[in-house]
Amino acid sequence: MLLCVAAVLYNDWLLQFFVTTGLPQANSYVSETFATDQPHQLLFGAVELACALVLIAGAVLAARCAPCGLALAGWSAVATFGGCSILDVLLPMECAPSVERACPPDNIQHTVTSGLVEFTLFTSMALFGLAARRSGLDRSRSAAGRFVPYLIPVSMASAIATVGPYLGHPGGQGIAQRVHLVTVAAWFTLLAVEARRAGPLPHR
Repeated sequence: MLLCVAAVLYNDWLLQFFVTTGLPQANSYVSETFATDQPHQLLFGAVELACALVLIAGAVLAARCAPCGLALAGWSAVATFGGCSILDVLLPMECAPSVERACPPDNIQHTVTSGLVEFTLFTSMALFGLAARRSGLDRSRSAAGRFVPYLIPVSMASAIATVGPYLGHPGGQGIAQRVHLVTVAAWFTLLAVEARRAGPLPHR
């Protein structure tokens, strides 16, 4: 349940349909909504933090039921993803490059934390995919094992498509990033199914 909540919260860009940010969704990063000079920084930053905390809680609870090995490492990567997401909010962009010409897209601290978020995301996908393959079980019994081979290339391609502004070619990065965020939400949903199939939490 917590992971499904995280899937919804992670797509807080949908709030831009209801909250006027002045940022063009097609050409802006979601991180720009909680840049330090933006009027709705607290709102979007709070949603991002809530998502990270919910995700960490869900991963920790699921890890208690996971066998030692790749699956446990996968849940650890998910929790680390949440931790890196917290850093991403605590070290925000200073301005919004999509609407401020003097604003550079490569804020070093935020770029590093965002890179860590992506690294831990794909690490978790790879670990769960390997866990399903090495378990010797029918992949249909593992939500992650069944769908992650299709999800990784889509998610990775959409993530790579967001780097245009860093190469001096802005435009369309907002669309690519939002597609990427939808794939992350799909991943969280698959993890929720995975956690549910793992069985009830042990009593203490």
